[in-house]
Amino acid sequence: MADATTTETTSDGSRKGGLVIALAIALACVVALLAGLVAAAGPARLGALISGTKAPESSSSAHTDASGQGTASASGSGASSYTQLMDMPKQPENIIVLPFQEIIVNITATTATGRQTSRFLKLNLALVYDNSIAGAATIETRQLFMRDSFQDYLRQLNESDLQGSIGIARLKAELLRRARAITDSEAPREFLIADLIIQ
Repeated sequence: MADATTTETTSDGSRKGGLVIALAIALACVVALLAGLVAAAGPARLGALISGTKAPESSSSAHTDASGQGTASASGSGASSYTQLMDMPKQPENIIVLPFQEIIVNITATTATGRQTSRFLKLNLALVYDNSIAGAATIETRQLFMRDSFQDYLRQLNESDLQGSIGIARLKAELLRRARAITDSEAPREFLIADLIIQ
């Protein structure tokens, strides 16, 4: 009889404890949701949303994009929004994207048993350069020399060298270094990789 009473008390206590934990988790979720709303919208805009008043003018001001050029916000209404969107700056005319022919080379790979083997690397890329910088005029004429240098570099790679985002970042940095050395110019800005396939 005493055992049955103890069991009832324990199961009641564990139910109450589980309920308290569930309520604590729910409260933490609500607090996290509110904090996220405040962070996303900003305190002034969230206050205006709750009170039903108009948001302050600072929220609809111009924003700055990654290139440091301002872009108008489209938070206005009617014709003014359309005018703002039409006045947005376009991509600078001095930025050129030069695609390369597909590069296919053999690279070294290591099997699960530790044996060295060969794999194909297929790479489609494009060079982004600024034609307003000195030496940019020679980039297109030096394209074949860059491609040859890239092939020499790629043949020395191991499959593990291209693993993950760090491998891709290293590959882009090395290609960019070689492009700048061959063109003898700082005009090359970055490489865009369309395809990188290892078979």
